[in-house]
Amino acid sequence: MHDGNLKTVVWLAQRLVTACMALAAAAVLAQAAPKIANSAPADMLLPEAQVELHPWQAALPRLTAEAYFTNLHQGDKIETPFLVKFGLSGGWGLAPIAKPISGKSGHHHLLVNRDLPLDFKQALPFTDQYIHFGKGQMETVLNLAPGQYQLRLLLADDKHLPYFVYSKPMTITVTKKNTTDPKSLVVPGLSLAVEGRSVKRPFRVQFHVSGLNVAHQTQKEKDTGHFRLTVSSGTASKSAVMDFVNGQTEVWLEPPLGEYTLKLDFLDNANPGKMLAVGVTQSVSVE
Repeated sequence: MHDGNLKTVVWLAQRLVTACMALAAAAVLAQAAPKIANSAPADMLLPEAQVELHPWQAALPRLTAEAYFTNLHQGDKIETPFLVKFGLSGGWGLAPIAKPISGKSGHHHLLVNRDLPLDFKQALPFTDQYIHFGKGQMETVLNLAPGQYQLRLLLADDKHLPYFVYSKPMTITVTKKNTTDPKSLVVPGLSLAVEGRSVKRPFRVQFHVSGLNVAHQTQKEKDTGHFRLTVSSGTASKSAVMDFVNGQTEVWLEPPLGEYTLKLDFLDNANPGKMLAVGVTQSVSVE
């Protein structure tokens, strides 16, 4: 066989292998993709709000969505009671179970010394090892006795049917249980987190609210709210205002290089325009 023909055959074989690998990867992603369809009948679901993204919002850098702990890490040693906080990525939002809603929405579940369920078509049980947060909570107080524990977060719909949105298993050790009143650890208020004073694009901004619950604006659920992020710069003609009306608790940003002030607010879903908490600000340099 001539060298030219041989090179052509090799090139075609390489293209074929690449195509097969791409198809296989697509099949795996399709099988593991988050279950977006809600279990309630379609005519009973509230619609998810259609929101146009601001030009400074970056595309999501991760292929899969994840529920995660924001202030607890693998191997941590803690004393209880301990206020543990939750995060949620991939464009998913929190939604209380009282009013089912369509789209990428759910509520957190804390699994204690439990693996992921074998059957994701079965509702999660109500036990001390499957702790439900159906009001749209972003945190809970751990009151575990001393010992070693495996913790995991899992998102589920209004019928408690799990999505393929969860955290990696995390092992922690409780070294001491104190007599502190768990309620004293929950101080109503807002916080936002950015990885460093100076960041490179794109960068993530995480939102948190304590003592209050998160929901979709269209649910109009009493005592719930949604986040609003305002990004201001001395060089921009006006601030960028982003309303996360679908219960999201983080965003990835990619603004022009420069100095910015981030302001986080929490708006009442039942009373438009009303703030449920005092806003917080943070400065960041985008390099």
